[in-house]
Amino acid sequence: MSADPLLAGIADLPGDIPLRFRIEWKRVKMLVPYRSLLSTVSSVFTGHGVPPDRAGMAAEALCHGELTGMTSHGLVNLTRLYLPLLTEGRADAGADMLIESDHGASVLVDARRTLGLWSATQAMELACDRAAQHGIAMVSMKGATHIGCAGYHAAKASARGMIGLIASNCGGQGIARPPGGATAMLGTNPLALACPAGGRHPFVLDMTDPAAFDQGDAHLLWLGGSPETGAYKGFGLGLLVEILAALVPGAALGALSGNGGRDDDIGVLAMAIAPDVLRSGFASDASALFDAVRGWPAVDRTAPVTYPGWHEGERADRCRQYGVPVPPPLYEELLSVMTGVMR
Repeated sequence: MSADPLLAGIADLPGDIPLRFRIEWKRVKMLVPYRSLLSTVSSVFTGHGVPPDRAGMAAEALCHGELTGMTSHGLVNLTRLYLPLLTEGRADAGADMLIESDHGASVLVDARRTLGLWSATQAMELACDRAAQHGIAMVSMKGATHIGCAGYHAAKASARGMIGLIASNCGGQGIARPPGGATAMLGTNPLALACPAGGRHPFVLDMTDPAAFDQGDAHLLWLGGSPETGAYKGFGLGLLVEILAALVPGAALGALSGNGGRDDDIGVLAMAIAPDVLRSGFASDASALFDAVRGWPAVDRTAPVTYPGWHEGERADRCRQYGVPVPPPLYEELLSVMTGVMR
């Protein structure tokens, strides 16, 4: 495998790589150059009918999971989620999104089963374009498919000096029970917010509302755990996302689904806030805020205070420079898929 052209290999890693990265990379024993990984995944998508420009964007969104360590939303989903969506016809590789209602600062979009890795970014970019005019804008989208890491799409706004919010339900899929409920009602319903942090990595909070798995009852637990310890807060967040992401645009709702619990007709909210339209000084204030957070007195001086998005940004930088750790079985799977596409 070491002779494979995609493989960077793991020789002596530079000494400036933090210990936790070195341990992971030594354990995985395989690094793939980031650009090669993007090109390979993009080729797989184009081989399944996705237009080249969209395939490149989708590949970047998918590989974000590997860059940031959110591997549950990374390459592992290529063959388990996205390719089956395309081959089964649940996602339409060549469809175009349709604007159904446009009021300037608010837009209603039908994603028309396009690849969610692409359409969610398009929704955020449109929200940013409109926020640049109005100070704030929202794109409400129905008919979407799985969007991958919500934080990736939210961070598109921070790259433009704005605050980005992404909320997505899971269509008609029920994964988590309501407190006191006997069966699953809602999906994991991710929520993400990104904000510029001056010259530092952007603040990116990317979370789902269920927080743990109850091995005894074999079901997801909401943030807060049990009703006695605050599960209604986590469930409330799940419903909040269901309202903003799906009820508003008219997407599928988990509690009303009659489609067997599949994650079809997903709803997405993409919101952008452009503080510079409202006032001057936002960028310097944001820089000062996150400078203060990073400089806050720490209990352990060797473990400085950080914020959501900082560790992920550090890891992404290392992966872009030295290669992306990919477990050998997953890498072999990627090669087999690529070989099938090239036949």
